[in-house]
Amino acid sequence: MPAVTLFGYRHSVYTRIARMALHLKGVAFTETEVNPFDPPLPPGYPHPFDRVPVLTHGSVTIYETSAITRYIDLAFPGPPLVPANPLAAARIQQVIAIADAYAFRPLVLQVYAQRVFRPLEGLVPDEAMIAEGLAAAPKVLAALDRIATEGLTLAPAAPTPCTHALPPALLIVYLAPMIAAFVIPPPAVSISIAA
Repeated sequence: MPAVTLFGYRHSVYTRIARMALHLKGVAFTETEVNPFDPPLPPGYPHPFDRVPVLTHGSVTIYETSAITRYIDLAFPGPPLVPANPLAAARIQQVIAIADAYAFRPLVLQVYAQRVFRPLEGLVPDEAMIAEGLAAAPKVLAALDRIATEGLTLAPAAPTPCTHALPPALLIVYLAPMIAAFVIPPPAVSISIAA
């Protein structure tokens, strides 16, 4: 089998999504760290917009996370990441589109990056940006919640205790890193109490 390489940034939710899809399919791969925020990128880096992740599989190069996860699902053996049910498959694509278009900016860039990541880098968070992200979050989360209430699952023919109520695998892979970033608590601060 041709070698599989994932180019990604360790702090990127999109790299994490691609990595999780590879693990779910049981694909052996190597990972190459690329920080898109610290140019110049390596010569010949295979993404025309200098972003992450990028997946190479032999002579094939795929970029954009939704394309990468779809390729992983179809190109490798293992449990399907997308169910055959047309409505369930459509809902997965809908959630991916919502995550990319409406969730990433407020949940990850405005809240997580400002409240968690910037302090870890020794930078001051932009409170106005955090407030803007928190204001946008309920609409995004409500839209996702409406889809979740449909209860679509990837139930195998003989469900196990761990799989009978799980949403489709790609849905978990795609959405979990963004939601996780949103709910990570900020770094602890020291508080002194005057006596």
